[in-house]
Parts: sequence; structure tokens; C-alpha cells
Amino acid sequence: MNDRDTPEFALPRSRAANERLHALVPGGAHTYAKGDDQYPEDLAPVISHGRGAHVWDVDGNRYVEYGSGLRSVSLGHAHPRVTEAVRREIDRGGNFVRPSVVEVEAAERFLATVPTAEMVKFAKNGSDATTAAVRLARAATGRRRVAICADHPFFSTDDWFIGTTPMSAGIPDEVNELTVTFPYGDLAATEEILSRYRDEVACLILEPATHSEPPPGYLAGLRQLADRYGCVLVFDEMITGFRWSEAGAQGLYGVVPDLSTFGKALGNGFAVSALAGRRELMERGGLRHSGDRVFLLSTTHGAETHSLAAAMAVQAAYAEEGVTARLHALGERLAAGVREAAAGMGVGDHVVVRGRASNLVFATLDGNGQPSQEYRTLFLRRLLAGGVLAPSFVVSSALSEADIDHTVDVVAQACAVYRKALDAGDPGPWLGGRPVKPVFRRLV
Repeated sequence: MNDRDTPEFALPRSRAANERLHALVPGGAHTYAKGDDQYPEDLAPVISHGRGAHVWDVDGNRYVEYGSGLRSVSLGHAHPRVTEAVRREIDRGGNFVRPSVVEVEAAERFLATVPTAEMVKFAKNGSDATTAAVRLARAATGRRRVAICADHPFFSTDDWFIGTTPMSAGIPDEVNELTVTFPYGDLAATEEILSRYRDEVACLILEPATHSEPPPGYLAGLRQLADRYGCVLVFDEMITGFRWSEAGAQGLYGVVPDLSTFGKALGNGFAVSALAGRRELMERGGLRHSGDRVFLLSTTHGAETHSLAAAMAVQAAYAEEGVTARLHALGERLAAGVREAAAGMGVGDHVVVRGRASNLVFATLDGNGQPSQEYRTLFLRRLLAGGVLAPSFVVSSALSEADIDHTVDVVAQACAVYRKALDAGDPGPWLGGRPVKPVFRRLV
């Protein structure tokens, strides 16, 4: 083959499985970010099983996997401590007509891990938790508007957020008008929003940190603005929870929100999320207050014993095994290696690693330094051919140094092709089909 060809790499069984999925499941996946449109054409592996930091597809290929379970599997697949806790509870029954003792144990464990919160309620997914936070803020303040951080990509599948995205079909304009946005890191712009909609904004909701560290004093400044304008401060800790510290970003940066939401790493792949916060607010969804009742969270499966057991095992692992520190060490090794490989191939300004070491993403930039889906396709195609499944570079603690070194070697090979495409001024010959697409887009 000549150097303009893609590697001889095909996934016939995955391709057939993807066709079956599309025939039965809208979008071919149960999460848009897992769709085959996010991968090079005909190179979207369908997974058979996983263990540790590796997964195998139905074609028999093994991959070093990053971003496992959309960042949820931070300990690696089938982690013994977690699976044993789950098996033990499954044998005792999973769901009863009254609360299980596991529910109080899980709540006590969570609040000991996140001591900035006073009460917690568990659910199954992050959207339910963030929407409950918004409902609670509206009830507590008597206000209708929600202010979301415009620079953070996802908060909920519910209308108050999805209406702000290009996939807003089916959501009334009247709902969309109740959500306003503010920019991350800009206190003056946020105060302008609060002043413009004075006495209308129920809450500020944001991820306390993402691909960049919060500017000095920023989170404390938001806390002050929320207090000054009488709105509720909500931290979405779905990603920062555990990856930043065991107590989340609020524990690391020392700024206490009124409410916070956790998920993803909390269950290591098992379905569990949490809404936590100040007792005064949380109790409005309970039975020990004299005001109007708030339908906070009430889910049939929210307190399944095996998922709560998984959460407790995860928290124990983080506390006793130094998982957060390991995630940072592995991420630092990976980031340094990728940057060195990219620079060595002359594409250091085009393949760019960003983010906290425990939560790395990469950008693929064209010859003009602009984000490019075409160059992302080229890059992903070469990673897959080298046995690296990496929609991001988000690490799990199950990775070994050998896994990192292998990844860096594959990245170097991908960067060599990237350089050829840049020199040609056209990545097209290396794509092997249509480019990958952004998740949020109006048309298919």
C-alpha cells in the first residue's frame, strides 16, 4: 500500500452489529456520544467485553480504552472490589417495598466522602439529579429562570437544557426562553446576567472545572454573586466528582455550593447518581418541613441495592488505594508522551492535549489552527488500527505504564500521517469515508 492509503483494518462483525442496532435502536446507540457517527466510517467497534483498561470488540480485536463508559469507569472494567460488592447484594435482593438498610449506609458513606453536603438523595442518571436541583432551586426561590454555563457541553436530557442546543426539536420556545447562559470564568458577565434578570434567576448551574482550571477567585466570586442576588449555586460534579478529589471540585477548591450533583465515577459503570446539598434546601423534598412539598426525586430503581453497593465500594477504593493520585500520575505520563510524539512529528500545534491530567481531551486542528472533524477522523482511524480506542484521553486507574507507552507509540504513528495530510493541504485521502460529526447538530 502507498502512504496515502489507510491501514488494512476492517471490522465486518462490528459493521453488521451496527446495522442491526440502527434497525432497532434510534441512532444505533443508547447514548448519542456512543453513536457510530462519532467514529470513522465502518470503524465503530461494537464491544464484546472488557477487563481493566482493555476492551474486546465482536471482531476479536483488543483495544486500550480511554474515556471508559463516558468517563464513568474510572477504576477499570470488572473491578474486583466493585463486582464482589455487587454480587453480594444481588444475592440479598435488589429492590423492596421499603428502604433497604443499604440506603442509609450508602448515604452515610457519601456524606462522609463529600462533607460539604448535609443531605443526599440517589438516582440512576445525571439528568434526573440536575433537573431535580433546578426544580428545587425554583421552588426555594419562587423564580423561573435558570442560568447555565454556556461553555460546558451537557447538563441534562431534559427540556430546560436540551432546548439550548441545536437538537431542540420538540421543545417549546416558551421553555427555551426560561434558560439563559453565562460564560465560564467571567464574573462581570455573570453579574450582568443576574442584574438584567434581577429577581428572576433561580440558580446558577455549572461544572466547577472542566478542561481548564477555574481562574483564581472565580468559584468564590460565583458564591458571592449567588448570595448577593439570592439564587442557588449548583455545581454539576458528574465529571469532577472523584476525578478532581474524592470530595469533588468543591473539596479541592474549598468553595461550597448550595447543591451539587454526582454520577459517572460514583458507580464505576453501575447506574447511580446523587443530588446533595444544604439541609435547608434538600429537606424541601422531604417530610420534615412546613412549606409546599417539592417532588424532588422519586424513582423506582434509584436505590437498587447493588448500585449503592457499587458506589460504596468505589468510594472505599478511592480512599484506600489513592485512586485520584494514580489517575493524575497516569494522565501526566500520557499527556507528556502525546505532546512529545506530536512535536516530534511536527504537528505539536495541531494535535493538542488539554485538561486536567485525570480528564484529558485532545483537539485536532487543521492547517489554520481551527478544529477539524476531518483531521479528527484521520487521527481516530489510525488510533483504532493501532489498538487504541480513544474518543478522549480520559484515563482509568487500571491502565499500566505499558498501556500508556503503547498509546504514545500509536499516537506517533498517527501524527506521522497527520503531518503528510497537512503537507498535502487535504486530509481527504486518509479518511476512508465521511468525517466524524459533532453530537449536537440540527440535521442528521
